Amino acid sequence: MRAVARAHPNIALIKYWGKRDEALVLPMTGSLSLTLDIFPTTTSVELDALASADIVELGGETARGTAAERVTAFLDIVRRLAGSSVHARVSSRNTAPTGAGLASSAAGFAALAVAASAAYGLDLDGPALSRLARRGSGSAARSIVPGLAIWHEGDDEHSYAEPVPGPDLGMVIATLDARPKTVSSRVAMRASIDTSPFFPGWVDSTRRDLAEMLQALAAGDIERVGALTESNALRMHGVMAAARPPIRYLSPQSVRVFDLVSELRSAGLAAYATADAGPNVAVLAPAADLAAVRDALASEVPAAQLSVAHAGPGARLVGATEAAS
Repeated sequence: MRAVARAHPNIALIKYWGKRDEALVLPMTGSLSLTLDIFPTTTSVELDALASADIVELGGETARGTAAERVTAFLDIVRRLAGSSVHARVSSRNTAPTGAGLASSAAGFAALAVAASAAYGLDLDGPALSRLARRGSGSAARSIVPGLAIWHEGDDEHSYAEPVPGPDLGMVIATLDARPKTVSSRVAMRASIDTSPFFPGWVDSTRRDLAEMLQALAAGDIERVGALTESNALRMHGVMAAARPPIRYLSPQSVRVFDLVSELRSAGLAAYATADAGPNVAVLAPAADLAAVRDALASEVPAAQLSVAHAGPGARLVGATEAAS
């Protein structure tokens, strides 16, 4: 079988930062995100009974080292579920900058989960696909789900993402630096857990933030949703900054965008900034106000690449065929 799947990145409003189980990729806390309708990743998986190893192509180039090992380790999980020993040819292409804090790995492993499960003949429902995607990259659990999604803390069986109702929100993505970051999220998470004195407080406060966020979304309270989003992001970056040695992803330009967004609020726009583990900033706003936010930022940060994103679809199969024998 050959299967092709597509998934989109998600940006967390309440962040995932820290694992309590590295092998199973179980988070320290639950989190909540918005899957976007831009920057899709498309991944194909084709079984090859004659291959002696998996062949992985990322962005048109043969993957080696850690990148290829992560894909093979993920396929091993799928093969165990399917009772198969057949290797596969994997080809994946991001449209977001890879490794720049714009959730390319979330989209990548969500697409891989859908394509690989189909190619190996697994019939998985939404929660099962989310649990599977989680094993490749924690935040990929959320890219299985369209729009607003909560990823439950849970044990292996219950740590998955599912949809959450809420107002019509979108984001303006300000890409300030598309280069891969020098410290991976995995390394930064471990360092935060091991060396940041703020980490225990992060866990407690994030659980409270998540409970408040669910209430705010249910009430359609965009001001509260935005305030929680921005403060949770800054708290996560504060935890990293307190690690030894300190880890800093936000650049002076990133901080400038946060300041500009605060000015937009003072001018009457419901705009709120957030940033994952990277220098690029996402500005949350009601869908109807996204164009105004983009135009305001364009005049102040002309070097930024600005992309308007609405709530997007979950990961899905876009093609499946029986491979030629």
